[in-house]
Amino acid sequence: MYGQFSTLYLNFQKSVDTLKSVLKTDTLTLEKLAAYSPDDQVMMFAKGFVMQKMKNFDDPSIAGALAAFKEAYDYFRVIVEYGYNENFDSRKIVGDHYSDVYEKGYGNNDVTGPDALHGTHVAGIVAANRNNDIGIRGIANNVRIMSVRAVPNGDERDKDVANAIIYAVDNGASVINMSFGKSFSPEKEAVDKAVKYAEKKGVLLIHAAGNDSEDIDKENNFPTRAYIDGKEAKNWVEIGASSFGTDAEFVASFSNYGKKGVDVFAPGVEIYSTVPDNHYEIEQGTSMAAPMVTGVAALLMSYFPDLSATEIKDIIRKSTRKFDGLEVNIPGSKKKAELSDLSNTGGLVNAYEAVKMAKELQNSKLVK
Repeated sequence: MYGQFSTLYLNFQKSVDTLKSVLKTDTLTLEKLAAYSPDDQVMMFAKGFVMQKMKNFDDPSIAGALAAFKEAYDYFRVIVEYGYNENFDSRKIVGDHYSDVYEKGYGNNDVTGPDALHGTHVAGIVAANRNNDIGIRGIANNVRIMSVRAVPNGDERDKDVANAIIYAVDNGASVINMSFGKSFSPEKEAVDKAVKYAEKKGVLLIHAAGNDSEDIDKENNFPTRAYIDGKEAKNWVEIGASSFGTDAEFVASFSNYGKKGVDVFAPGVEIYSTVPDNHYEIEQGTSMAAPMVTGVAALLMSYFPDLSATEIKDIIRKSTRKFDGLEVNIPGSKKKAELSDLSNTGGLVNAYEAVKMAKELQNSKLVK
């Protein structure tokens, strides 16, 4: 697969560059290409190759097609050069002895890593500037983002997840957004210890349920609120993704779900947010739904600082908008179920009602 995309991308790029040079243009368009009548076989091949490949794209932009080819090429290149490369030892580079699960002090301060798009998109949903009339408005305006890169690429390692949580807690985090997940957890004990530490310190953890259209009451999606000893973290909120579709399409087709495992749903389809270099893009996933709830949590913590993490969690759960009797498509299935069967609240995050409920709770505390 890597060889196929490598050849395809490099040939497409070479053909586009050659055509731009011959046509003396910085921007090659289908209109310019269609009007071009080459007089030699090399240029005829280049034109025909680009025109043929463009049939696979709804977007008529040649630049967009080139970017899509490059994305696929880079995706498989990273897998081959790093993921499947037994001679590549990333842990050695950052000074980590992975067998020592509780080791600290390894890593580096490069939070950008190989690609910062995902984390930047997530951060923007929570806290993009609400007052500059540029791009988007984040959910909360009195927020500071702490960038902790636990996942350079691929599945996160348990040791890194545990250390990331501990680092964030020790450096003053009030709420930790965890837009990542995987189906196995060989060092779960270390992660459990970190989650318990966050719980002890009163830090709220908000986790994306995953994008595999699976019931996480039956299928694993780590990290999880459930400890090895059978108990559960009280500072944990699990988020599924809703769509802007109506009725049966209300839940995102990719979202994981679970009557026990998922707490609330939040918008996660075609979400416009910040990406590196002052740009904005549309992304989707429970990774985008989780920061919607993190933003609401940050909003509540900002205005009602006396409320605890568990109280904020309860407010987020109890204030959800309910859809009594709403039947939706079960992700990954042709069957339908009531929304209340896909999460334990049966609701959609509701910032307005959450603020009202938080205000009432804080006022009741003041009276006492």
